[in-house]
Amino acid sequence: MRCGGAARRASLPSPKVPLAAVFGCAGEELTAAERDFFTAADPLGFILFKRNCTNPDQVTWLVAALRAAVGRTDAPVLIDQEGGRVARLKPPYWPAYPAPGAIAALQGDAAEAGAFMAARLIADDLARLGISVDCFPLLDLRVPGADAIIGDRAWGDEPLRAARLARAACDGLLQGQILPVIKHIPGHGRATVDSHHALPRVSTPRVELERTDFTVFHELRDMPWAMTAHVVYQSVDPDLPATLSPRVIGEIIRGSIGFDGVLVSDDLSMGALAGSLAARTGAALAAGCDLVLHCNGHMDEMTEVARAARPLSDLSLQRVARGEARRRQSAPFDRGAAEARFHALMAAA
Repeated sequence: MRCGGAARRASLPSPKVPLAAVFGCAGEELTAAERDFFTAADPLGFILFKRNCTNPDQVTWLVAALRAAVGRTDAPVLIDQEGGRVARLKPPYWPAYPAPGAIAALQGDAAEAGAFMAARLIADDLARLGISVDCFPLLDLRVPGADAIIGDRAWGDEPLRAARLARAACDGLLQGQILPVIKHIPGHGRATVDSHHALPRVSTPRVELERTDFTVFHELRDMPWAMTAHVVYQSVDPDLPATLSPRVIGEIIRGSIGFDGVLVSDDLSMGALAGSLAARTGAALAAGCDLVLHCNGHMDEMTEVARAARPLSDLSLQRVARGEARRRQSAPFDRGAAEARFHALMAAA
């Protein structure tokens, strides 16, 4: 009898391991083709953009449909909701939050309180929709003469203060049961071109990067998720951007910074990267990314990425599980009181 039971247990199928990918979709609801593709590809999760978000009921239904397509109610659903210029959820249905730079301009403890409270309010917005991961906060420093793509999205130009404010934002998200994604590791602030369109090359010596840009990420190395920078750091790897560089990921991100959470690439379709999407996918995963991110929802591109990707490794699955365990039990939250306090902090500026 025992042998027969063991044989039956051994014959049970193993749980399917999700694909090491996060995909976007094209519009406000899933098409039949998208649903079939996501069911077959089984990506770990999804990401939403402004094109996907019109009102709360619609977003809630879309989030549920995405998870239903892969048959996992806990599939991560990501969004970039930073405040300021980068906000996928906009008025009139969602509040407009100030940019991190505006919050960082508050004096003394008010800046940390503002960073926490803004993130806690954003977390409440996202949790009501079923969104579970926010690609926020940036840990990139604001650097004079750099491209404006970072600008007021940064918490400032002083590494340790920027780290304190970013940690306050992470704490606000986590208290609202939303996982933060620190970005763009190991630092996009010195880029003189926008990586959406071209490949930035940073010539700053490594010792200076370790003292400044990398320090911010080191201070928050315990966070559950991070997103890579499509930036070449010539003093570390003169040929490959961080997303595709085993040296940058191994020596810097996993090494001197010490980050051991889920590492997701920035969008593979961005202009900074060369080669086919299949080549980019394979190179990012081989370099040490746990997940690849593809955002634009174009079916032909997603199909190419899916064919080149692989299921999550055991180590990546462990990192995802550790991240999920970071969701804090949400304390009672008085949204009205939180909004009033936050507005009072900002008014004092």
